[in-house]
Amino acid sequence: MIDYAKAHPKELNYGTVGVGSSQHLAGAYFEQLTGTELTHVPYRNIAGYTPDFISGQVPLGFQLLPNVIGLIRSGDARALAVASSKRMTALPDTPTAAEAGLQDYESYAWLALLAPANTNKAVIDKLHAAMVDAVNDPKVRALFVEQGAEPLVLDPQGLRDFMASETAKWAAIIRKIGIDPM
Repeated sequence: MIDYAKAHPKELNYGTVGVGSSQHLAGAYFEQLTGTELTHVPYRNIAGYTPDFISGQVPLGFQLLPNVIGLIRSGDARALAVASSKRMTALPDTPTAAEAGLQDYESYAWLALLAPANTNKAVIDKLHAAMVDAVNDPKVRALFVEQGAEPLVLDPQGLRDFMASETAKWAAIIRKIGIDPM
């Protein structure tokens, strides 16, 4: 796909749920890493994108798995790679981007449990312990995996470090594509 995109600049369209969305930024990051030029087609929501994707009008997407898991299961979409460091439990036969030949391409959604900055450390420790227990519960873990998520709990300092790293990474990508801050 990368070779084709390089040979056919701006010919391949990719759909997203809007300018500045995680899908848009994942596509821009892909372009930056591969030296390709794709055409971004923003939609208002995933429902608008899906028929154009299935018809081939917008043949690419950098989508969150819950948005397309039904299409993959039905055979209307094929996952080329996952953009994480490890294969996803929900798509065990789909290679990572690195395994598919694209090093350093990681783009995934994440959620974090946050508390106000002045929250007592004992409360933070209690929340963290409860989060660890929940994520380690097989039923809870199975629900995450069913939705295409890979549950992971970082300690509070690890989460701060991760958020700082993600902020720096995506700010640089956003600056390169010229999205103005709101």
